[in-house]
Amino acid sequence: MRIWFNKTFSTIGAVFRNLRQSVPAGEVTLICTHTHTTAAAFLAADESYLEPSELTGIPYLEWCVIFCHQHNIQLFWPGKEAALISQYHALFLAVGTQVMSVADHDTLTLLHDKADFYAGLSPDVAKLMDFIAVNTRDEFDSAVAILSAKHEKLCVKPAVSVFGLGFRILDTQRDSITQLLKGVEYQIPLQELRQGMNNTPEFATLLVMEHLGGPEWSVDCAGRHGELLCAVQRKKSPLAGHGQTIDNNAEIQGMVARLTAHYRLNGLFNIQFKEGMHGPRLLEINPRPSGGFGMACLSGANLAQIALQSIRGKSFQPPVIRFGLRVTEVNMPVVLQEVV
Repeated sequence: MRIWFNKTFSTIGAVFRNLRQSVPAGEVTLICTHTHTTAAAFLAADESYLEPSELTGIPYLEWCVIFCHQHNIQLFWPGKEAALISQYHALFLAVGTQVMSVADHDTLTLLHDKADFYAGLSPDVAKLMDFIAVNTRDEFDSAVAILSAKHEKLCVKPAVSVFGLGFRILDTQRDSITQLLKGVEYQIPLQELRQGMNNTPEFATLLVMEHLGGPEWSVDCAGRHGELLCAVQRKKSPLAGHGQTIDNNAEIQGMVARLTAHYRLNGLFNIQFKEGMHGPRLLEINPRPSGGFGMACLSGANLAQIALQSIRGKSFQPPVIRFGLRVTEVNMPVVLQEVV
């Protein structure tokens, strides 16, 4: 089977390695494309090609269809333009290619914007932190006043963001120079943030939230159109260098199963939680494999194999997950490109 992964995050290499381990040699050919010749994912692929960096939207979609036809792609696992591609499965089927979409277009669009995602989620499906979406300083001030009356610490994050970019805890005690000199990370002085808003009467949606001070879980999942096939919980240690633990939290498992069913999630995806004063709360659903995917597969569950078996319509033996296992990742130097 010829499987194509277009431009995506560099951590896709862990998916490649686990796919290759799951089938006899030569049964699967992994094709990877990227806009850079030194993409790390190329190191784990069987075939690699460059994508046209200037293409987006419909022109990129058309290029993808042509690529699938020219390279005899049987399964397309999209990263770039995944939401757009999810609307056009028929175009790919016409050239003999099946597309692996994590969800339909509306759901993928919804997951991209956490303000809309949170607002539409029922607590019967999953529990959220207390939050208010704002777009102006007045709305921000009101949100801070309301939430401060109920929670000791607050934080902010852009509604549209990846990798936790833009997340900050609101610091009501120190100014930015004190934070800088003391090496304080992921915090921002409340009053200085408010002052900055004076120059921006209206801004992109910002979430003001209760700060969840407990441990964080990253749950790597394999699903089949709303059926949760397997989920591996990685509980992160708050101490650097102490790795992560393969966990078995029943409340989190229940929320993962309900979220998978509610949004009809499919293939490989990741769901993140953090504990607050009243238990674990949902942070986000990532419609792609996580950066820690390889660690999850050390648990005894080859999630890539499970997803592939599901796509091919084959049964699989439910894995025995090694709960309590402590895992981590070790960086390894490699040559990206030989000198010519």
